[in-house]
Amino acid sequence: MSTPAPLPVGDCIIEAGTVLVGVGPDGRMETRHDVGIRVQQGKIVQVGAMPAVAYGNDHLPRHGSRGMIAMPGLVNGHHHFGLTPLMMGVPFAPLELWLPRFRAMRGVGTRLDTLYSAIEMLESGTTTVHNINSGLAGTPDQWMAMADETLTAYGDIGMRAGFCFMIRDRNVLSYEDDAQTLAALPEPARGWLAAKLKGTMLPIASMMDFFRALCDRWQVARPGHVRINLAPANLHWCSDEALQTIVETARSRKANVHMHLIETERQALFAERRFGRSAIAHLDALGCLGPEMTFGHGNWATREDLDRLAACGCSICHNPSSGLRLASGIAPINEMRRRKIPVALGIDQSNLADDRDMTLEMKLAWALHRETGLWTDRPDAAAILQMATEHGARTVGFGGFTGRLEPGCQADIVLMDRDKVGRPWLSPRTPPEEAVLHRGGRHAIDQVFVGGRLVVDGGKVITIDRDAVLAEIKARLSQPPSAAETEAEAMVDLMMPALEAFHRERTVEAGVKSYRYNRMAD
Repeated sequence: MSTPAPLPVGDCIIEAGTVLVGVGPDGRMETRHDVGIRVQQGKIVQVGAMPAVAYGNDHLPRHGSRGMIAMPGLVNGHHHFGLTPLMMGVPFAPLELWLPRFRAMRGVGTRLDTLYSAIEMLESGTTTVHNINSGLAGTPDQWMAMADETLTAYGDIGMRAGFCFMIRDRNVLSYEDDAQTLAALPEPARGWLAAKLKGTMLPIASMMDFFRALCDRWQVARPGHVRINLAPANLHWCSDEALQTIVETARSRKANVHMHLIETERQALFAERRFGRSAIAHLDALGCLGPEMTFGHGNWATREDLDRLAACGCSICHNPSSGLRLASGIAPINEMRRRKIPVALGIDQSNLADDRDMTLEMKLAWALHRETGLWTDRPDAAAILQMATEHGARTVGFGGFTGRLEPGCQADIVLMDRDKVGRPWLSPRTPPEEAVLHRGGRHAIDQVFVGGRLVVDGGKVITIDRDAVLAEIKARLSQPPSAAETEAEAMVDLMMPALEAFHRERTVEAGVKSYRYNRMAD
Protein backbone atom coordinates (compact mmCIF):
# COMPACT_ATOMS: atom_id res chain seq x y z
CA MET A 1 0.00 0.00 0.00
CA SER A 2 1.65 3.21 -1.17
CA THR A 3 1.98 6.23 1.12
CA PRO A 4 -0.20 9.22 0.13
CA ALA A 5 1.87 11.95 -1.51
CA PRO A 6 1.84 15.53 -0.16
CA LEU A 7 -0.56 17.84 -1.98
CA PRO A 8 0.69 20.81 -4.03
CA VAL A 9 0.58 24.29 -2.55
CA GLY A 10 0.99 27.63 -4.28
CA ASP A 11 3.18 30.70 -4.42
CA CYS A 12 1.32 33.72 -5.74
CA ILE A 13 0.01 37.22 -5.11
CA ILE A 14 -3.73 37.75 -4.70
CA GLU A 15 -5.12 41.28 -4.99
CA ALA A 16 -8.39 42.39 -3.40
CA GLY A 17 -10.21 45.66 -2.86
CA THR A 18 -11.47 44.35 0.49
CA VAL A 19 -10.13 41.59 2.71
CA LEU A 20 -12.25 40.10 5.49
CA VAL A 21 -9.44 39.11 7.84
CA GLY A 22 -11.51 37.54 10.62
CA VAL A 23 -13.29 38.57 13.81
CA GLY A 24 -11.25 40.58 16.30
CA PRO A 25 -11.33 40.49 20.12
CA ASP A 26 -14.09 43.11 20.11
CA GLY A 27 -16.37 40.85 18.05
CA ARG A 28 -16.10 43.00 14.94
CA MET A 29 -14.87 41.94 11.53
CA GLU A 30 -11.33 43.12 10.86
CA THR A 31 -10.91 44.36 7.29
CA ARG A 32 -8.14 45.55 4.99
CA HIS A 33 -8.63 47.54 1.79
CA ASP A 34 -6.80 47.74 -1.52
CA VAL A 35 -4.13 45.23 -0.62
CA GLY A 36 -2.17 42.32 -1.98
CA ILE A 37 -1.77 38.98 -0.24
CA ARG A 38 1.54 37.25 -0.87
CA VAL A 39 1.48 33.49 -0.55
CA GLN A 40 4.59 31.37 -0.10
CA GLN A 41 4.44 27.57 0.08
CA GLY A 42 0.72 27.79 0.70
CA LYS A 43 0.98 30.20 3.63
CA ILE A 44 0.12 33.90 3.83
CA VAL A 45 3.41 35.70 4.47
CA GLN A 46 2.49 39.31 3.71
CA VAL A 47 -0.63 41.47 3.50
CA GLY A 48 -0.15 45.08 2.48
CA ALA A 49 -0.25 47.69 -0.24
CA MET A 50 0.22 46.15 -3.67
CA PRO A 51 3.44 48.04 -4.52
CA ALA A 52 5.09 46.75 -1.34
CA VAL A 53 3.79 43.19 -1.77
CA ALA A 54 4.74 43.08 -5.44
CA TYR A 55 8.24 44.54 -5.01
CA GLY A 56 10.80 41.95 -6.03
CA ASN A 57 8.11 39.40 -6.78
CA ASP A 58 7.48 39.91 -10.47
CA HIS A 59 7.97 36.18 -10.98
CA LEU A 60 4.89 35.24 -8.96
CA PRO A 61 1.52 34.54 -10.61
CA ARG A 62 -1.08 37.21 -9.83
CA HIS A 63 -4.78 36.74 -9.25
CA GLY A 64 -7.71 38.93 -8.31
CA SER A 65 -8.17 42.68 -8.61
CA ARG A 66 -9.41 45.66 -6.63
CA GLY A 67 -12.90 44.60 -7.66
CA MET A 68 -12.69 41.48 -5.51
CA ILE A 69 -13.68 40.81 -1.90
CA ALA A 70 -11.39 38.22 -0.27
CA MET A 71 -12.63 36.11 2.62
CA PRO A 72 -11.36 32.99 4.41
CA GLY A 73 -12.39 29.68 2.90
CA LEU A 74 -15.54 28.33 4.51
CA VAL A 75 -15.66 25.18 6.65
CA ASN A 76 -18.47 22.63 6.52
CA GLY A 77 -18.14 21.25 10.03
CA HIS A 78 -20.61 18.35 9.67
CA HIS A 79 -20.94 16.32 6.46
CA HIS A 80 -21.79 12.69 5.70
CA PHE A 81 -21.98 11.69 2.03
CA GLY A 82 -22.54 13.02 -1.47
CA LEU A 83 -25.77 12.10 -3.27
CA THR A 84 -28.56 13.40 -1.07
CA PRO A 85 -31.37 11.20 0.29
CA LEU A 86 -33.91 13.28 -1.63
CA MET A 87 -32.02 12.66 -4.89
CA MET A 88 -32.14 8.95 -4.09
CA GLY A 89 -35.88 8.82 -3.42
CA VAL A 90 -35.91 9.01 0.39
CA PRO A 91 -38.77 11.24 1.60
CA PHE A 92 -38.22 13.68 4.46
CA ALA A 93 -39.41 12.48 7.85
CA PRO A 94 -38.42 12.91 11.49
CA LEU A 95 -34.94 11.51 12.05
CA GLU A 96 -36.02 8.21 13.62
CA LEU A 97 -38.19 7.40 10.59
CA TRP A 98 -35.76 8.87 8.03
CA LEU A 99 -32.49 7.07 8.76
CA PRO A 100 -33.84 3.51 8.28
CA ARG A 101 -34.78 4.34 4.69
CA PHE A 102 -31.13 5.01 3.87
CA ARG A 103 -30.70 1.25 3.61
CA ALA A 104 -32.59 1.36 0.30
CA MET A 105 -30.41 4.05 -1.26
CA ARG A 106 -28.38 3.12 -4.32
CA GLY A 107 -24.68 3.93 -4.45
CA VAL A 108 -22.20 5.16 -7.05
CA GLY A 109 -19.01 4.28 -5.21
CA THR A 110 -17.03 6.22 -2.64
CA ARG A 111 -14.90 8.28 -5.02
CA LEU A 112 -17.74 9.59 -7.21
CA ASP A 113 -19.96 10.21 -4.19
CA THR A 114 -17.21 12.19 -2.44
CA LEU A 115 -16.35 14.23 -5.54
CA TYR A 116 -19.98 15.16 -6.11
CA SER A 117 -20.41 16.94 -2.80
CA ALA A 118 -16.86 18.32 -2.97
CA ILE A 119 -17.67 20.04 -6.28
CA GLU A 120 -20.72 21.68 -4.69
CA MET A 121 -18.74 22.73 -1.63
CA LEU A 122 -15.75 24.21 -3.43
CA GLU A 123 -17.85 26.12 -5.94
CA SER A 124 -19.73 27.76 -3.07
CA GLY A 125 -16.55 28.67 -1.20
CA THR A 126 -16.07 25.74 1.20
CA THR A 127 -12.40 24.75 1.34
CA THR A 128 -12.47 22.46 4.40
CA VAL A 129 -14.92 19.70 5.32
CA HIS A 130 -15.40 17.37 8.27
CA ASN A 131 -16.40 14.11 6.60
CA ILE A 132 -18.25 11.92 9.12
CA ASN A 133 -18.47 8.49 7.54
CA SER A 134 -21.73 6.75 8.40
CA GLY A 135 -20.01 3.70 9.88
CA LEU A 136 -17.67 0.79 9.25
CA ALA A 137 -18.62 -2.61 7.87
CA GLY A 138 -16.72 -5.61 6.57
CA THR A 139 -13.01 -6.15 7.24
CA PRO A 140 -10.22 -3.74 8.25
CA ASP A 141 -8.86 -3.92 4.70
CA GLN A 142 -12.24 -2.74 3.42
CA TRP A 143 -12.30 0.04 6.02
CA MET A 144 -8.93 1.33 4.84
CA ALA A 145 -9.94 1.09 1.19
CA MET A 146 -13.00 3.24 1.91
CA ALA A 147 -10.96 5.82 3.82
CA ASP A 148 -8.30 5.87 1.10
CA GLU A 149 -10.90 6.49 -1.60
CA THR A 150 -12.53 9.28 0.40
CA LEU A 151 -9.35 11.13 1.30
CA THR A 152 -7.79 10.62 -2.14
CA ALA A 153 -10.88 12.19 -3.72
CA TYR A 154 -10.67 15.23 -1.45
CA GLY A 155 -6.97 15.50 -2.23
CA ASP A 156 -7.53 15.25 -5.98
CA ILE A 157 -10.10 18.02 -5.97
CA GLY A 158 -8.00 20.11 -3.58
CA MET A 159 -9.96 20.31 -0.31
CA ARG A 160 -8.76 19.99 3.26
CA ALA A 161 -10.61 17.29 5.12
CA GLY A 162 -11.18 16.02 8.59
CA PHE A 163 -12.20 12.36 8.52
CA CYS A 164 -13.94 10.24 11.14
CA PHE A 165 -16.32 7.28 11.22
CA MET A 166 -19.46 6.87 13.31
CA ILE A 167 -19.04 4.32 16.10
CA ARG A 168 -21.94 2.32 17.56
CA ASP A 169 -22.01 -0.67 19.88
CA ARG A 170 -25.72 -0.84 20.77
CA ASN A 171 -29.29 0.19 19.80
CA VAL A 172 -28.56 0.70 16.10
CA LEU A 173 -32.22 0.47 15.02
CA SER A 174 -34.00 2.46 17.74
CA TYR A 175 -33.67 3.50 21.37
CA GLU A 176 -34.24 -0.11 22.45
CA ASP A 177 -32.05 -3.18 22.23
CA ASP A 178 -31.73 -4.31 18.61
CA ALA A 179 -33.10 -7.78 19.37
CA GLN A 180 -36.30 -6.19 20.66
CA THR A 181 -36.64 -3.99 17.59
CA LEU A 182 -35.91 -6.84 15.19
CA ALA A 183 -38.55 -8.99 16.88
CA ALA A 184 -41.17 -6.42 15.90
CA LEU A 185 -40.34 -6.68 12.18
CA PRO A 186 -41.89 -9.13 9.73
CA GLU A 187 -39.93 -11.79 7.91
CA PRO A 188 -38.05 -11.74 5.58
CA ALA A 189 -37.12 -8.13 6.48
CA ARG A 190 -36.09 -9.25 9.98
CA GLY A 191 -33.56 -11.77 8.72
CA TRP A 192 -32.25 -9.44 6.02
CA LEU A 193 -31.70 -6.61 8.49
CA ALA A 194 -30.19 -8.88 11.16
CA ALA A 195 -27.54 -9.99 8.67
CA LYS A 196 -26.76 -6.36 7.84
CA LEU A 197 -26.35 -5.48 11.52
CA LYS A 198 -24.02 -8.41 12.15
CA GLY A 199 -21.43 -6.89 9.83
CA THR A 200 -21.44 -3.54 11.63
CA MET A 201 -21.23 -4.56 15.29
CA LEU A 202 -17.46 -4.37 15.59
CA PRO A 203 -15.16 -4.50 18.63
CA ILE A 204 -14.33 -1.02 19.90
CA ALA A 205 -10.68 -2.04 20.26
CA SER A 206 -10.52 -2.93 16.55
CA MET A 207 -11.96 0.45 15.58
CA MET A 208 -9.43 2.23 17.79
CA ASP A 209 -6.63 0.27 16.10
CA PHE A 210 -8.02 1.40 12.74
CA PHE A 211 -8.13 5.01 13.92
CA ARG A 212 -4.47 4.86 14.92
CA ALA A 213 -3.57 3.27 11.59
CA LEU A 214 -5.42 6.05 9.76
CA CYS A 215 -3.53 8.68 11.73
CA ASP A 216 -0.21 7.03 10.90
CA ARG A 217 -1.08 6.64 7.24
CA TRP A 218 -2.86 9.88 6.33
CA GLN A 219 -2.21 12.56 8.93
CA VAL A 220 1.52 11.91 8.91
CA ALA A 221 1.65 11.98 5.08
CA ARG A 222 -0.58 15.06 4.68
CA PRO A 223 -0.43 17.03 7.92
CA GLY A 224 -1.50 20.21 6.16
CA HIS A 225 -4.55 18.72 4.51
CA VAL A 226 -5.89 15.85 6.64
CA ARG A 227 -7.05 15.47 10.22
CA ILE A 228 -8.20 12.10 11.57
CA ASN A 229 -10.80 12.37 14.34
CA LEU A 230 -13.22 10.11 16.23
CA ALA A 231 -17.02 10.12 16.12
CA PRO A 232 -19.05 8.25 18.75
CA ALA A 233 -22.37 8.19 16.93
CA ASN A 234 -24.67 9.30 19.77
CA LEU A 235 -25.36 8.55 23.42
CA HIS A 236 -28.05 5.95 22.77
CA TRP A 237 -25.78 4.25 20.23
CA CYS A 238 -22.72 3.96 22.49
CA SER A 239 -22.16 2.23 25.79
CA ASP A 240 -20.41 4.10 28.58
CA GLU A 241 -17.33 1.93 28.13
CA ALA A 242 -17.20 2.70 24.42
CA LEU A 243 -17.50 6.44 25.02
CA GLN A 244 -14.72 6.49 27.58
CA THR A 245 -12.45 4.41 25.35
CA ILE A 246 -13.09 6.68 22.36
CA VAL A 247 -12.39 9.89 24.26
CA GLU A 248 -9.29 8.46 25.93
CA THR A 249 -7.95 7.31 22.54
CA ALA A 250 -8.61 10.70 20.96
CA ARG A 251 -6.82 12.50 23.77
CA SER A 252 -3.83 10.20 23.47
CA ARG A 253 -3.47 11.25 19.82
CA LYS A 254 -4.50 14.90 20.36
CA ALA A 255 -7.39 14.32 17.97
CA ASN A 256 -10.84 15.88 18.02
CA VAL A 257 -14.11 14.11 18.82
CA HIS A 258 -17.34 14.91 16.98
CA MET A 259 -20.47 13.40 18.50
CA HIS A 260 -24.10 13.72 17.42
CA LEU A 261 -26.05 14.62 20.56
CA ILE A 262 -29.59 15.60 21.59
CA GLU A 263 -30.54 16.24 18.00
CA THR A 264 -34.15 15.26 18.72
CA GLU A 265 -36.42 15.42 21.76
CA ARG A 266 -36.43 11.63 21.94
CA GLN A 267 -32.66 11.61 22.29
CA ALA A 268 -32.86 14.04 25.19
CA LEU A 269 -35.55 12.00 26.93
CA PHE A 270 -33.61 8.75 26.37
CA ALA A 271 -30.82 10.05 28.60
CA GLU A 272 -33.15 11.34 31.28
CA ARG A 273 -35.03 8.06 31.48
CA ARG A 274 -32.00 5.78 31.23
CA PHE A 275 -29.58 7.71 33.46
CA GLY A 276 -31.77 10.07 35.47
CA ARG A 277 -29.87 13.08 34.12
CA SER A 278 -29.31 14.94 30.88
CA ALA A 279 -27.11 13.53 28.13
CA ILE A 280 -24.50 16.23 28.73
CA ALA A 281 -24.55 15.71 32.50
CA HIS A 282 -24.02 11.99 31.90
CA LEU A 283 -21.07 12.61 29.56
CA ASP A 284 -19.62 14.99 32.14
CA ALA A 285 -19.87 12.29 34.79
CA LEU A 286 -18.01 9.91 32.45
CA GLY A 287 -15.19 12.43 32.00
CA CYS A 288 -15.95 12.88 28.30
CA LEU A 289 -16.27 16.67 28.16
CA GLY A 290 -13.28 18.75 27.12
CA PRO A 291 -11.93 21.16 24.50
CA GLU A 292 -11.44 18.33 22.00
CA MET A 293 -15.20 17.59 22.01
CA THR A 294 -17.69 19.01 19.51
CA PHE A 295 -21.36 18.12 19.68
CA GLY A 296 -23.26 18.05 16.42
CA HIS A 297 -26.75 19.62 16.68
CA GLY A 298 -27.31 20.09 20.44
CA ASN A 299 -30.89 21.19 19.71
CA TRP A 300 -32.30 20.04 23.04
CA ALA A 301 -29.69 21.37 25.45
CA THR A 302 -30.86 23.02 28.66
CA ARG A 303 -29.31 26.11 30.19
CA GLU A 304 -27.60 23.89 32.76
CA ASP A 305 -26.21 21.76 29.92
CA LEU A 306 -24.77 24.83 28.26
CA ASP A 307 -23.15 25.94 31.51
CA ARG A 308 -21.35 22.58 31.62
CA LEU A 309 -20.20 22.86 28.01
CA ALA A 310 -18.87 26.35 28.57
CA ALA A 311 -16.98 25.30 31.69
CA CYS A 312 -15.37 22.35 29.87
CA GLY A 313 -14.41 24.22 26.68
CA CYS A 314 -16.59 22.13 24.35
CA SER A 315 -17.83 23.34 20.95
CA ILE A 316 -21.12 22.98 19.10
CA CYS A 317 -21.65 22.40 15.38
CA HIS A 318 -24.96 24.01 14.42
CA ASN A 319 -26.83 22.40 11.50
CA PRO A 320 -29.82 24.71 10.98
CA SER A 321 -31.16 23.27 7.71
CA SER A 322 -31.09 19.75 9.12
CA GLY A 323 -32.96 20.72 12.26
CA LEU A 324 -35.74 22.34 10.24
CA ARG A 325 -36.02 19.77 7.46
CA LEU A 326 -36.23 16.81 9.82
CA ALA A 327 -38.43 18.54 12.41
CA SER A 328 -35.68 18.01 14.99
CA GLY A 329 -35.76 21.54 16.40
CA ILE A 330 -33.75 24.75 16.59
CA ALA A 331 -30.52 24.87 18.56
CA PRO A 332 -30.36 27.64 21.21
CA ILE A 333 -27.44 29.40 19.53
CA ASN A 334 -27.96 32.74 21.26
CA GLU A 335 -27.75 31.06 24.66
CA MET A 336 -24.57 29.29 23.54
CA ARG A 337 -23.00 32.53 22.38
CA ARG A 338 -23.86 34.26 25.66
CA ARG A 339 -21.72 31.61 27.34
CA LYS A 340 -18.95 32.05 24.73
CA ILE A 341 -19.29 28.47 23.53
CA PRO A 342 -17.60 28.28 20.09
CA VAL A 343 -20.25 27.50 17.47
CA ALA A 344 -19.36 26.07 14.06
CA LEU A 345 -21.68 25.54 11.09
CA GLY A 346 -22.47 22.35 9.24
CA ILE A 347 -24.72 21.44 6.34
CA ASP A 348 -25.22 17.85 7.52
CA GLN A 349 -26.84 15.82 4.74
CA SER A 350 -27.89 18.85 2.68
CA ASN A 351 -29.28 22.34 3.14
CA LEU A 352 -32.64 23.90 2.31
CA ALA A 353 -31.76 23.88 -1.39
CA ASP A 354 -30.72 20.21 -1.15
CA ASP A 355 -27.12 21.04 -1.97
CA ARG A 356 -23.90 21.97 -0.11
CA ASP A 357 -23.91 25.75 -0.50
CA MET A 358 -22.51 27.11 2.78
CA THR A 359 -23.34 30.68 1.80
CA LEU A 360 -27.01 29.68 1.94
CA GLU A 361 -26.57 27.91 5.28
CA MET A 362 -25.01 31.08 6.71
CA LYS A 363 -28.02 33.14 5.62
CA LEU A 364 -30.37 30.68 7.30
CA ALA A 365 -28.33 30.65 10.52
CA TRP A 366 -28.41 34.44 10.66
CA ALA A 367 -32.18 34.68 10.07
CA LEU A 368 -33.15 31.77 12.31
CA HIS A 369 -31.72 33.35 15.45
CA ARG A 370 -33.27 36.81 15.12
CA GLU A 371 -35.11 36.44 18.40
CA THR A 372 -37.57 39.20 19.27
CA GLY A 373 -36.74 42.26 21.36
CA LEU A 374 -35.23 45.63 20.62
CA TRP A 375 -31.98 44.93 22.47
CA THR A 376 -31.61 41.18 22.01
CA ASP A 377 -28.05 40.01 21.43
CA ARG A 378 -28.17 38.21 18.10
CA PRO A 379 -25.39 36.95 15.83
CA ASP A 380 -24.44 39.59 13.28
CA ALA A 381 -22.73 38.96 9.95
CA ALA A 382 -19.28 38.86 11.57
CA ALA A 383 -20.39 36.21 14.06
CA ILE A 384 -21.94 34.05 11.35
CA LEU A 385 -18.81 34.28 9.21
CA GLN A 386 -16.69 33.30 12.22
CA MET A 387 -18.89 30.23 12.76
CA ALA A 388 -18.37 29.22 9.12
CA THR A 389 -14.60 29.81 9.14
CA GLU A 390 -12.51 30.09 12.30
CA HIS A 391 -14.78 28.12 14.63
CA GLY A 392 -15.36 25.46 12.02
CA ALA A 393 -11.62 25.07 11.48
CA ARG A 394 -11.18 24.52 15.23
CA THR A 395 -13.74 21.72 15.38
CA VAL A 396 -12.23 19.89 12.39
CA GLY A 397 -8.72 20.09 13.84
CA PHE A 398 -7.30 22.98 11.83
CA GLY A 399 -7.66 25.62 14.54
CA GLY A 400 -4.98 28.31 14.29
CA PHE A 401 -3.95 26.85 10.93
CA THR A 402 -6.68 28.17 8.67
CA GLY A 403 -9.89 30.20 9.04
CA ARG A 404 -8.37 33.71 8.96
CA LEU A 405 -6.56 35.83 6.36
CA GLU A 406 -3.45 37.08 8.09
CA PRO A 407 0.26 36.26 7.98
CA GLY A 408 0.99 32.80 9.32
CA CYS A 409 -2.33 31.30 8.23
CA GLN A 410 -2.85 29.03 5.28
CA ALA A 411 -3.98 30.78 2.09
CA ASP A 412 -7.47 29.30 1.92
CA ILE A 413 -9.10 32.23 0.17
CA VAL A 414 -12.41 32.88 -1.58
CA LEU A 415 -12.67 35.79 -4.02
CA MET A 416 -16.13 37.24 -4.58
CA ASP A 417 -16.78 39.73 -7.37
CA ARG A 418 -17.93 42.93 -5.68
CA ASP A 419 -20.03 43.96 -8.68
CA LYS A 420 -21.91 40.65 -8.58
CA VAL A 421 -22.44 41.04 -4.84
CA GLY A 422 -23.75 44.59 -5.40
CA ARG A 423 -25.75 44.01 -8.59
CA PRO A 424 -26.40 46.78 -9.60
CA TRP A 425 -25.24 49.00 -6.74
CA LEU A 426 -23.83 48.67 -3.24
CA SER A 427 -23.46 51.68 -0.99
CA PRO A 428 -19.97 52.23 0.43
CA ARG A 429 -21.69 52.59 3.79
CA THR A 430 -22.70 48.91 3.74
CA PRO A 431 -20.18 46.91 5.81
CA PRO A 432 -18.50 44.36 3.52
CA GLU A 433 -19.25 41.44 5.84
CA GLU A 434 -22.95 42.32 5.70
CA ALA A 435 -22.79 42.50 1.91
CA VAL A 436 -21.04 39.14 1.67
CA LEU A 437 -23.47 37.41 4.01
CA HIS A 438 -26.72 38.80 2.65
CA ARG A 439 -25.95 39.42 -1.03
CA GLY A 440 -22.99 37.15 -1.68
CA GLY A 441 -23.20 33.56 -2.80
CA ARG A 442 -22.20 31.04 -5.39
CA HIS A 443 -23.16 33.44 -8.20
CA ALA A 444 -20.49 35.91 -7.06
CA ILE A 445 -17.61 33.48 -6.38
CA ASP A 446 -14.89 33.90 -8.98
CA GLN A 447 -11.85 32.07 -7.60
CA VAL A 448 -11.09 29.77 -4.68
CA PHE A 449 -7.62 28.90 -3.36
CA VAL A 450 -6.56 26.16 -0.94
CA GLY A 451 -3.05 26.67 0.36
CA GLY A 452 -2.51 29.19 -2.44
CA ARG A 453 -3.41 26.59 -5.07
CA LEU A 454 -6.13 27.73 -7.47
CA VAL A 455 -8.92 25.13 -7.33
CA VAL A 456 -11.91 27.12 -8.62
CA ASP A 457 -11.67 29.58 -11.51
CA GLY A 458 -14.56 31.43 -13.08
CA GLY A 459 -16.82 29.79 -10.49
CA LYS A 460 -15.99 26.23 -11.61
CA VAL A 461 -13.72 23.53 -10.17
CA ILE A 462 -10.59 23.16 -12.32
CA THR A 463 -8.65 20.43 -10.51
CA ILE A 464 -10.76 17.58 -11.91
CA ASP A 465 -13.10 17.11 -14.86
CA ARG A 466 -16.24 18.13 -13.00
CA ASP A 467 -18.58 17.55 -15.93
CA ALA A 468 -17.23 14.03 -16.44
CA VAL A 469 -17.89 13.25 -12.76
CA LEU A 470 -21.50 14.42 -13.01
CA ALA A 471 -22.01 12.54 -16.27
CA GLU A 472 -20.63 9.32 -14.82
CA ILE A 473 -22.92 9.55 -11.79
CA LYS A 474 -25.92 10.03 -14.06
CA ALA A 475 -24.86 7.15 -16.29
CA ARG A 476 -24.43 4.75 -13.37
CA LEU A 477 -27.75 5.59 -11.77
CA SER A 478 -29.55 5.43 -15.10
CA GLN A 479 -28.79 1.71 -15.22
CA PRO A 480 -31.44 -0.66 -13.81
CA PRO A 481 -30.93 -1.42 -10.11
CA SER A 482 -29.01 -4.55 -9.22
CA ALA A 483 -30.64 -7.54 -7.59
CA ALA A 484 -29.23 -6.46 -4.20
CA GLU A 485 -30.55 -2.92 -4.67
CA THR A 486 -34.00 -4.22 -5.63
CA GLU A 487 -34.01 -6.47 -2.57
CA ALA A 488 -32.98 -3.59 -0.28
CA GLU A 489 -35.82 -1.42 -1.54
CA ALA A 490 -38.35 -4.21 -1.00
CA MET A 491 -37.05 -5.00 2.50
CA VAL A 492 -37.15 -1.36 3.59
CA ASP A 493 -40.70 -0.96 2.26
CA LEU A 494 -41.67 -4.10 4.18
CA MET A 495 -40.08 -3.12 7.48
CA MET A 496 -41.05 0.57 7.68
CA PRO A 497 -44.73 0.15 8.71
CA ALA A 498 -43.66 -2.18 11.53
CA LEU A 499 -40.85 0.13 12.60
CA GLU A 500 -43.22 3.10 12.63
CA ALA A 501 -45.65 1.12 14.79
CA PHE A 502 -42.79 0.16 17.11
CA HIS A 503 -41.91 3.84 17.62
CA ARG A 504 -45.56 4.85 17.98
CA GLU A 505 -46.04 2.40 20.85
CA ARG A 506 -43.07 3.99 22.59
CA THR A 507 -43.88 7.61 21.86
CA VAL A 508 -42.49 9.85 24.57
CA GLU A 509 -43.70 13.28 23.51
CA ALA A 510 -47.14 14.52 24.51
CA GLY A 511 -48.10 15.37 20.95
CA VAL A 512 -47.84 18.28 18.55
CA LYS A 513 -46.37 21.36 20.22
CA SER A 514 -45.92 24.94 19.17
CA TYR A 515 -42.63 25.48 17.36
CA ARG A 516 -40.18 26.95 19.81
CA TYR A 517 -36.58 27.10 20.88
CA ASN A 518 -36.90 23.67 22.45
CA ARG A 519 -35.60 23.74 26.07
CA MET A 520 -35.34 27.55 26.04
CA ALA A 521 -39.10 28.16 25.73
CA ASP A 522 -39.38 29.75 29.15
